[in-house]
Amino acid sequence: MLYDRELSPLEQVIEIVNRRASAYNIVTTCRINGLFDEETIRQALELLQLRHPRLNSRIVDKLDSLRFETGDIEIPLRVVKKLHSQQSQEVVWEELNQKIESDKSLMRVVLVHFKNDSKVNYLITTIHHAIADGLSCIQLHSELLEYCQKIISFEPIEVVSLPALPPIRKLLPESMQGWKGALNIFLTIFRHVVRDIRYRPKTLKFEKFAPIESRRTGIVQRKLNEEQTTQLINICRKNRTTVHAALCAAMLFAAGKKINAGKNTNVGVSCWSSINLRNRLKPPVSDEHLGVLVSGDISCHTLKINTNFWDLARNRRQQMEASTEGARVFCSALLIEPLTDFLITFPRQMFATVGITNIGRVNIPADYGVFKLEEISFVPAWGAFGGLCVAVLTFEKRMVLNFMFSEPAISQETAEFLADHVLACIVEACNNAKFTFSDQIVAFPQHQLISTAPTALSVARRGSGRYQ
Repeated sequence: MLYDRELSPLEQVIEIVNRRASAYNIVTTCRINGLFDEETIRQALELLQLRHPRLNSRIVDKLDSLRFETGDIEIPLRVVKKLHSQQSQEVVWEELNQKIESDKSLMRVVLVHFKNDSKVNYLITTIHHAIADGLSCIQLHSELLEYCQKIISFEPIEVVSLPALPPIRKLLPESMQGWKGALNIFLTIFRHVVRDIRYRPKTLKFEKFAPIESRRTGIVQRKLNEEQTTQLINICRKNRTTVHAALCAAMLFAAGKKINAGKNTNVGVSCWSSINLRNRLKPPVSDEHLGVLVSGDISCHTLKINTNFWDLARNRRQQMEASTEGARVFCSALLIEPLTDFLITFPRQMFATVGITNIGRVNIPADYGVFKLEEISFVPAWGAFGGLCVAVLTFEKRMVLNFMFSEPAISQETAEFLADHVLACIVEACNNAKFTFSDQIVAFPQHQLISTAPTALSVARRGSGRYQ
């Protein structure tokens, strides 16, 4: 078959993590208001497989010769009933920590119904990270909902099949091929080494070490409403930076405070960010195509007592712009594979102090006629790796932040505190242009700008010995 091929080095290392760790997948969740049933989703999934041939693939053979194999595959679908909508986070946690049986299918779906509200449903998809990134997962959800809407409304459906993408190396420009590519990668590694020697960035310590096979992905969700999100965007513009850079600064402030354990001393830190390559390729690749088309950027900083929040955000933006010039933006895409392999080999190491994957404003419909899409978010499994990362998107002018972390390296209580700390830093910075690293306080009160209500999952965990 045309779509049967060997896995690329990046796809292969992702599958190795999926087999060794608890999981390496992306979980996408949407809240739907309207009637939704299992049979409609089953029909829509079959149409989705016609649209995306890679969803008809499985991964077969041994670790040293993994390949995609096309077959007659039925995407697993199960229906779960819960008492109330907050319990949907429990299902998300379960999906994050359940391996994808890649020799059978590369995607599975859960429909969550609620006994106390028959019109509210949660649709949760889990997809192997070797065939999708955050952007394509969001688009996949939108296509699935469109098919469901047409099935329910008895509308004619025309499915245009998209080709499965080749390995990312074949999509990169000439500057990343042959000796030119090798030189660019060498220079990128050299710059990273020099920066590490200069800044000596520290990472969050393991509260408890566990081998990769015993780790789990924890999740803490926080949200900003429309007014809060708009306020943050406007203040970032006023300070000549981006929302992404401001989120990076808040993450670094929170992690730096935790690392310093309350001491007013300087600390070296680093921040990793994912970078979308789809619009940088020639020709560009749309979000509709399933694939892992991302690169990465790591910035280094020294947090001093008088480091200003907005100066840090502007510096983060400048470093990110510099690392995405020309061929440099593609180098990290080819370095993700050896970096992941390094973290598997040396499980006590972390790639950066904090990490952010932010896909920005999501441009998919909210109105599907017979039902409404009220909220959507995504979160990659993070159990194999240490540190704190956050997956961010903005839909219908509302921002959702899913903080993910590796348990037991970071406890649920610590993650909750850090997540609240991040948002509290944003609050203080929005209200005080002179907010500095030393201005942070240990316990942050709730503030009207930020929604910090704990999820049902976090409450359940604090009350259950299983998660202590």
